[in-house]
Amino acid sequence: MKVMGLDVGTKTIGVAVSDALGWTAQGVETIKRNPENEEKDFERLKELIKIHDVSSIVVGLPKNMNGTIGPSGELCQIFAEKLADTTKLKVELWDERLSTVAAERMLVSADVSRKKRKKVIDKMAAVIILQGFLDRRQ
Repeated sequence: MKVMGLDVGTKTIGVAVSDALGWTAQGVETIKRNPENEEKDFERLKELIKIHDVSSIVVGLPKNMNGTIGPSGELCQIFAEKLADTTKLKVELWDERLSTVAAERMLVSADVSRKKRKKVIDKMAAVIILQGFLDRRQ
């Protein structure tokens, strides 16, 4: 039973998928969002769900440092609801505070150039979100 992890932003969606046993998260891709047609985002996600045989989804929920949910978090909650309706899969929200910061630090420490970091940062954040979720479930 594979789990998909998503780092949902206004411009991109980072995508990661677990292995079949649900132990490790691997980055899949970064989807460039279509602001005029959100349906294209959902269509690509449905394609990836089918390709990777995904049974549930985890969406990163950006919370403020004090634990409250701000405008970005509210947008992620709406996105998660629409995703659940569209895919008919279980969609859970996962606290993703500082996941992008952690991804940035990992890429900097791996000496990845700024240009390359920009291309993979959201995918890495999705990996961190999903791995945190998988570790907590174990």
